[in-house]
Amino acid sequence: MPKSSSSIESSIPPLTPHYAPDTSSAEQPESPSTTSLINSLNLQKHIEGGYFAEIDRNPLIIPNPFLLSSPPNQLWTPTPPDSDDIAPGRTTLVPRSGDDLMRNASTSIFYLLTPRSPLGAFHRNKGRTVHTLIKGRGRYVLIHADEMDVKGEVEGKKRVETFVVGHNVERGERACWVVEGGKYKGTFLMLGEKDGGEGEGLLISETVIPGFEYSDHDFLTLERFRELVTEEQAIELEWMVRKGPPPEESELL
Repeated sequence: MPKSSSSIESSIPPLTPHYAPDTSSAEQPESPSTTSLINSLNLQKHIEGGYFAEIDRNPLIIPNPFLLSSPPNQLWTPTPPDSDDIAPGRTTLVPRSGDDLMRNASTSIFYLLTPRSPLGAFHRNKGRTVHTLIKGRGRYVLIHADEMDVKGEVEGKKRVETFVVGHNVERGERACWVVEGGKYKGTFLMLGEKDGGEGEGLLISETVIPGFEYSDHDFLTLERFRELVTEEQAIELEWMVRKGPPPEESELL
């Protein structure tokens, strides 16, 4: 018999996709309205799922704060400059500039989930990310890998949090939210409250501090995912873990 409540939060139903991702060999086109939005914002496909466009890369250059040690609020193993590994699922070894000693002070992007690409798979950044809602509704799931283990659980299990982003702030939806570095986050598109959400999509902006680099980014692997969450949570959330081989360098736009 299916569970009636989520293993993360008992007051809500189990988390399931509102839209099925397009897994067909022949990619299905987006709706005309979504295509128009993608073209207007010059969005490109994102390796996490959805679409994005970088809209600002702060010209201020600062020393890389992650090079010698992890920030005090992160349980993220630091990487010596000659190491080939940050963490399982690491996306790339070097920043786009080739100089790992420096970072841009911040970067900002547009990010869009659509009915044809409705999932942003679990991943984490070293820097903190400030998110601002522009349109649509979605649900975020955070795995707090940077925190201490959950008391009373098997060793290694971390707190899992979920919330809805949307314009109905009176009902607790968030229009602005911050995800600190070291936490895994996943996102999926939800049906709109008025029109069913078809073709609407979730459009947000994200500002990463210090500036985003794929060398400060990694995907949550299935093995690591199962180490961090309970068995019930793993069954409920496994569909949000990225499957398949690591992204190619040509995909890291």
